Amino acid sequence: MTVLLAAVAFVVMEPVTYAVHRWVMHGLGERLHRSHHQPPKGRWEANDAFPVLFASVVLVALALGFNVGGLGALVPIGVGITLYGLAYALVHDVYIHGRLPLFRGRRFALLDRLADAHRIHHLYNGEPYGMLLPVVPAELRERAARTTRDPLTRA
Repeated sequence: MTVLLAAVAFVVMEPVTYAVHRWVMHGLGERLHRSHHQPPKGRWEANDAFPVLFASVVLVALALGFNVGGLGALVPIGVGITLYGLAYALVHDVYIHGRLPLFRGRRFALLDRLADAHRIHHLYNGEPYGMLLPVVPAELRERAARTTRDPLTRA
């Protein structure tokens, strides 16, 4: 049951991520998130406050799960969310935006497909909002194919 809870939490994080990205980061939190859609000015951007906030919430849930009777299910759920966050960080920050040199010079077809979807998000500041299972409208994919600008390059 523990592994199942962690797996379900991991899977559920994609629609949660979509919703938070669309309605929080491109809504109330746009002031912070805007830095991610602009050319980088340094190693850190205001948008980096989001993963710190999200990790803090998960840490509190894990602490409750480990220490408060009846809340033990929060531990595998927190593990699933943490694993999703790790996958997100590796795909988004490391592979797509090159914030760490782990994959420099190495390309992977599946990750390149995710990078292409994210490039479209950066080009038009809209869909797709998902990260690990992005749904890109065909019209946007065709429009982006005619664009040579790469909004993902870091200085």
